[in-house]
Amino acid sequence: MTARSLAKPRRVTIHPLIVRLCHWINAVAMIVMILSGWAIHNADPIAPFVFPNAITLGGGLIGGLQWHFAAMWVLFVNGILYLVYGFVSGRFARKLRPISLRDAVIDGIAALRGRLGHADLSVYNGVQRLLYAGVIALGVLVVASGLSIWKPVQFGWLTWLFGDFDVARIVHFAAMSGIVLFLLIHVAMSLLVPRSLLAMIRGA
Repeated sequence: MTARSLAKPRRVTIHPLIVRLCHWINAVAMIVMILSGWAIHNADPIAPFVFPNAITLGGGLIGGLQWHFAAMWVLFVNGILYLVYGFVSGRFARKLRPISLRDAVIDGIAALRGRLGHADLSVYNGVQRLLYAGVIALGVLVVASGLSIWKPVQFGWLTWLFGDFDVARIVHFAAMSGIVLFLLIHVAMSLLVPRSLLAMIRGA
């Protein structure tokens, strides 16, 4: 038996350190923005309901805005870093392409039947590619609509692209709702496949 055969198998890094850091910073910042956003919504609802105070952050409009703006800058800077790395390193091209609705449906049905394999966590299935690309698009949309709400005069051209201030609020709320749905699915899948959660913590 050779020394090579006795050596421990080399652990392949699935998620580089920069990806893991960006992931967890984004997760915390996004949760803060969602909970504080719900507090802001309650002060001037655009939907026929309000969120229970127990799941809001800030204690009202002023506190909600303070938390929202603080987390906004963290999310913006960290998101830019994540996007730049993803495109420059080619990670997005390797992980997210090709995006196929047909593959997403087939893999989604397999997942519901408990037949979707997870042997190689470095390769995303059709559902993952669609969801991850979709949440990136939602992130860009929520930032753009948020800017048009925050500074409707300075970013008047952006508000105009959305139609007007009220439409931008609706888009912002809808994009946030889509991100919340993604988070619920993402967390559920992580719990069903604990190895994927460990990989995002330790890299492999």
